[in-house]
Amino acid sequence: MAEIATVFGGSGFVGRYIVQALAKKGWRVRVAVRHPNEALFVRPYGDPGQVEPMLANIRNEQSVINSVSGVDAVINCVGILLETNKQKFNAIHHEASERIARFAKQTGVSRLVQISSIGADIESDSKYARTKGFGEQAVIREFPNAVILRPSIVFGPEDQFFNRFSAMARYSAIIPTVSGKSRFQPVYVGDVAQAATKAITSKETSRIYELGGPEIFTLQELMQKMLKVIRRRRLVLDLPLPLAHLNATAFDLLQIISGGLIKNSLITRDQIIQLRRDNIVSPEAKTLTDLEINPVAMDSILETYLYRFRPVGQYTAIHESADVIREKNIPN
Repeated sequence: MAEIATVFGGSGFVGRYIVQALAKKGWRVRVAVRHPNEALFVRPYGDPGQVEPMLANIRNEQSVINSVSGVDAVINCVGILLETNKQKFNAIHHEASERIARFAKQTGVSRLVQISSIGADIESDSKYARTKGFGEQAVIREFPNAVILRPSIVFGPEDQFFNRFSAMARYSAIIPTVSGKSRFQPVYVGDVAQAATKAITSKETSRIYELGGPEIFTLQELMQKMLKVIRRRRLVLDLPLPLAHLNATAFDLLQIISGGLIKNSLITRDQIIQLRRDNIVSPEAKTLTDLEINPVAMDSILETYLYRFRPVGQYTAIHESADVIREKNIPN
């Protein structure tokens, strides 16, 4: 009989790739989400009946128990990048992670994988990173043999990083950055999914893995690489920290004053704190290589989904070829 896994947040960016990877390995998968009707697109990831969305409220104990009962493995992908009136870092990253780990252990789940992030640290000044750190501690306390995966920036077709800045480049002559010299090690979402799958199928795993791609870039270098892919010339401007803090404070206050009707999706004060630190794999950490995964480089992936942000989209190659022909036919 096929083994069963519950993936919390399985319809999200990282979660859907983990679900696909598990289905390919023959697992039956429960996709535990708040709105199952909005997650029906996951069903074709496997054979009929192999992948099924189910209602799960990670704040409710009975709902979590129902989600983890009778399964062999649990993967928690739930996380938020921004706080809103209803979604708080501590409730999602810390309390919910502890709740999932506690009931997974009590119901006899044999394997648990927690998707965290590089920089998770209970001593961090960033609420995001601090609550990620407390979440990790709670998971290990409740489920001692759990595996923690800490990815750097995750890229792929549905990412909120390159897609967001590429969309901005369509209309803005300036791409603003904060702490542009900070370094990142972007990791492909497919590699994160492979790591999660190996973490629940292999008996020889360590407790914590830091996941990064084969290359390290500064934030400004990432912006230049993105602009090259989408064939746009824009000024990448690194904002002075005082100005960035002022803007972030204004955006945060606007969200509060509007009662959450206007979300601060531009830059928050907490994100500025995070951006001031490098987001790369530490030298002593276990990595994708230890999981026998050869990390994919960005150059082989970005072109496949950022082409839509080019001036003529999918027809760019045709236009560029025509320009070359036209130049060769122009007499001196």
